[in-house]
Amino acid sequence: MPRPIMATISIPAMQHNLNHVTAGLQEQARQATRAAPKVWAVIKAHAYGHGLSQGLAGFAAADGLAMLDLEEAVACREAGWQKPLLLLEGFFEAQDINVVDTYRLTVNVHVEEQLRMLEESAPSRPINVNLKINGGMNRLGFIPDVAVQAWQRLCALQRKGVVGELGTVMHFSRADDDPAETQRQLETFLDLTTDMPGVTSICNSAATLSTGLWTRLSPQRQQWVRPGICLYGASPFADRSADQLGLRPVMTLQARIISVQDCRPGASVGYGHTFTATQPTRVGIVACGYADGYPRHAGTGTPVTVAGHATRLLGRVSMDMLAVDLTGLESVGVGAPVVLWGEGGPSVDEVATAAGTVGYELLCALAPRVPRTIISANSTATPGGVKHGDLLNEE
Repeated sequence: MPRPIMATISIPAMQHNLNHVTAGLQEQARQATRAAPKVWAVIKAHAYGHGLSQGLAGFAAADGLAMLDLEEAVACREAGWQKPLLLLEGFFEAQDINVVDTYRLTVNVHVEEQLRMLEESAPSRPINVNLKINGGMNRLGFIPDVAVQAWQRLCALQRKGVVGELGTVMHFSRADDDPAETQRQLETFLDLTTDMPGVTSICNSAATLSTGLWTRLSPQRQQWVRPGICLYGASPFADRSADQLGLRPVMTLQARIISVQDCRPGASVGYGHTFTATQPTRVGIVACGYADGYPRHAGTGTPVTVAGHATRLLGRVSMDMLAVDLTGLESVGVGAPVVLWGEGGPSVDEVATAAGTVGYELLCALAPRVPRTIISANSTATPGGVKHGDLLNEE
């Protein structure tokens, strides 16, 4: 039989999370007596490690999809997606504009070189463009002092028929933990874009879930929000769990116990002997390691669930195995099911916190060698690798 490890991807959970976020936006819009924003479902990094075809199925009701790579955007179009597609980092070379033109993509323009490439291009139809403004993240975007000039150049291209729909976009750097800084960035953006009409997008997952933030923009402007991690059932906040936010986990990483060791006091477990028993300890060895995408830096105490019992990791994670505490679980033995994160176990955020990282990293790091079972929209499982349906063969 295959090695006993499996990642389960739930399309119904994706649908639930999108519907939940959308319903929240609609309720905010009702209270503010204005139109709700449209939703870019972010599927970058192969849908945060879940697979592009799963993202397409799970977020079919979204108004558009946002990603990074031209290859991903082309795959979505060729799979039949007809609604808008956004390239969050825009294009990287002049010849990319031909692909943007052919596949009707919307692009963020964030740097002088992209402006020049657009000015030298001759697309067959106008290209929808968002001007990316650096509101304080200091990664991408035009700083306020030069953003107005960049906007004017894009307006000139719009008059020439090179640019179609023109809008503005920014990214909050601390929407998850600093309301005062977020307010400052928002005010900077509002002041700068007063004379920049058109569509706008400011809200990622944390900002989208921060009640009322998007309603600060003029109701006359069409808005898009860009939820990402929350659509996959993880929380963008350190102080609010996904469950508290009404989200369901999309990915469940499961394995089985393949060996049991009885350790006497003074015996150690794993490489480096980072755990030493102080009492008689029953240790279960699980068929999962860092080569599967489980974080090597997760240490003793990281939560895990074995046969429905909450327990903990012991010692250092190795390439193909990790150890869990079975003390007091005498009926649990070889073959017992283990949930590393997801449905029926700890949340991916709980595991990430224990490992000193974020849930984003764990979901995106799922290794190709881990087989996947896809729970489809009609709640039937299709076992096997992602080859059966994924657009980029991400198995």
